[in-house]
Amino acid sequence: MPSSSCSAAWGGAASILNMSAVVPPVSLDVPKTGRGGGEGDIHPPFRGGDDGGRGGDGAFNYGQRLRRARLAMFLAMGSILMLFVSFTTAYLVRQHSPTLDPATGSYVRTWTPLDLPLTLLFINTGLILASSLSVEFARRQITREAALAPIRSIPGIAVDQERNFSWLALSIALGVAFLCGQLLAWRELAHRGFYLSTTASSSFFYLLTATHAAHLTGGLIVLLYAAATTSFFRTPIEKRRIVVDVTAWYWHFMAFIWIYIFALLWLAK
Repeated sequence: MPSSSCSAAWGGAASILNMSAVVPPVSLDVPKTGRGGGEGDIHPPFRGGDDGGRGGDGAFNYGQRLRRARLAMFLAMGSILMLFVSFTTAYLVRQHSPTLDPATGSYVRTWTPLDLPLTLLFINTGLILASSLSVEFARRQITREAALAPIRSIPGIAVDQERNFSWLALSIALGVAFLCGQLLAWRELAHRGFYLSTTASSSFFYLLTATHAAHLTGGLIVLLYAAATTSFFRTPIEKRRIVVDVTAWYWHFMAFIWIYIFALLWLAK
């Protein structure tokens, strides 16, 4: 009896050894997570953090991109503000600094107050404030549209379509009107005998207003681009929101700079 049991055990072991010799070994490929460009490299999905503006599902994180765009705009606005502060410092120093008179050999004040075209400048101030208000309405409008876009994409969910006013077009028209008003102000100042090199005060007037107009023209170009993407191109609503939002903050800043320049030229003349 024991011998038969041993024979059966030895026979089972031999069968298992024969099966292991027949069945080929199975190799398990461990996926690689390296940074190479081979076919075996498998990159894990993004999970937030420093992901280049992408969310966990690989889609662009527009909230993060909006924050980055705002930060870049605020840095640019800081540099522009420092430029006008330096112009202001030079303006005040030149205004209160006497110059040497070669005929008498004494220092005299040669600053000539500027005869400003106040009516045109007040109209221009009203235009740029109105454009700042309209571009704020455009920013809030597209923010609301971006918030409702995911709901409209759900099948079976009906959201009433709003009849949106074209605030961007109004802002562009008011911005162009402001620039045309600045040209009229320069022309009126020339008719009064004040050119770029007539006096120090007239030189600063042209320098300050022309620098502001150049920066405002840049914002106007971006507004035209934002209006084009809204009306003609199939740009995602989130991208259009970033463009309009950042440009609106820049436009508000330009309105503030103009009021600052106007107050400086009018009150410190």
